[in-house]
Formats: sequence, structure tokens, C-alpha cells
Amino acid sequence: MAYVQGFIVPVPTANKEAYRKLAADLAPVFKELGATRLVEAWGDDLPDGKLTDFKGAVKAKPDEVVVFSWLEFPSKAVCDAAHEKMMSDPRMKDMGLAMPFDGQRMIFGGFTAMLDERTNIGNTGGKTGYIDGFVAPVPLANKAAYLEMATRAAALFKEVGAVRVVETWGENVPDGKITDYKGAVRATGDEKIVYSWVEWPSKAVRDEGWKKMMADERMKNHQMPFDGKRLIYGGFAPIVDA
Repeated sequence: MAYVQGFIVPVPTANKEAYRKLAADLAPVFKELGATRLVEAWGDDLPDGKLTDFKGAVKAKPDEVVVFSWLEFPSKAVCDAAHEKMMSDPRMKDMGLAMPFDGQRMIFGGFTAMLDERTNIGNTGGKTGYIDGFVAPVPLANKAAYLEMATRAAALFKEVGAVRVVETWGENVPDGKITDYKGAVRATGDEKIVYSWVEWPSKAVRDEGWKKMMADERMKNHQMPFDGKRLIYGGFAPIVDA
């Protein structure tokens, strides 16, 4: 089953190009080590939450933007092997000396894909032009119920224009000293982290798609199998897709 390394990163606005270049330079290295895709998406529509949100997740400063990023691997075994090689790769060490962001506040973790729905709509060819990112705390006992809900939602997302919907389940989500996924959504001891995203051909299609979703009767009167008040979500524009 596919495996995902998911990241949330606070990047100074002034360092956007330096961050994009670093990610683009790293992409061939990750590919060489077995990754099948790298995506870096720049925060564009990140609402403030009452309890949790993306900015609070990484303690973002006023001059920082949140980046939603992930690496895809064919399996956890390939990801683990890549990680071991990365630790001794001199190219990684050299690039790590000049990170254009505060790595101590970066959030990262490993996730197993449990849903991956794709479609090609119109003339988009499945191209990703905009991304909705989500992180949710889900009780372990509700995993099956969550997947059932997500499967129904994925069908609607594709119906209104999305090109891909992915849901991943926390497999290796470490505790951090300053920030981590559990703190980002105030997860309790019986909850797991779900890292998910929806890919759209453009922001315009995304905005129109959400309007249709919110008006659809199939979206109403569903009891969510997790605490929606602690869900963090937002819209992101891809700056690297390799």
C-alpha cells in the first residue's frame, strides 16, 4: 500500500523562492531514493480557527506562510530505506545547512494511504492547480466509520470537479519538542492523525466545487466520526509538483 510522508512548514514570505528552489533541487534526490511524487503547496486560503488551525499548528509568525507538503512512496519499506540513505547522503547534509525556514517548528509524520480516488475531468488531464489540505484527529475505534464517510465525500468531490482525493492514516507520527501533529489538532490518547488532501485543476474550480458541495443534500445530516471543531484545513497553491 502507498505510503506518505506529510509535512507542515512555516516559511517566511520573503524566503518563498529560496524554499521553492530547495524543494526543486531535492526532488531528483528523493526520486533516486524511491519517492514517486513530491508536492510543495504554498498557503493561500488559511482560515483562523477557534481551537486549531494551520498557522497555530506550526506557531507561524506574522511574516510566515504555512506550506502543506508531502512525499509519496510505493510502500513504507521503500520510505524507510530512503530515510536511512538520506541520513548519510552528503547532498542532504549540504542542503540542510541552509534551510530557509525554522526546522524546529516543522511538523512531519508517516501515513498509510487508505483511500486514493482519481479522475480526469474535461480537458484538465488530471492536472493539479490547487489543493485543499486537512489534518484531523480520529478515534481509533472510528477508523472504519471515517473511511466510509470519506469514501462518500470523495465521490462528491470528484463529481464537482476534483481530480484526486487522498486519505491517509497515521502510522509513524512522532512527538515534537515544539510542534507536532498531535498538538496541532489537540489529539487525545485514543485518537490517530488523519492527513488528507483534495486536488483540483484550479482555484476557480475548487471554489465553485465547494459551493456545490455545501448545497448538496447528500452532505447534510451526517454525523462526523471525529471532532470537527479540531479539524484543521485550508487552501494551498502548488509551487513544486515533481
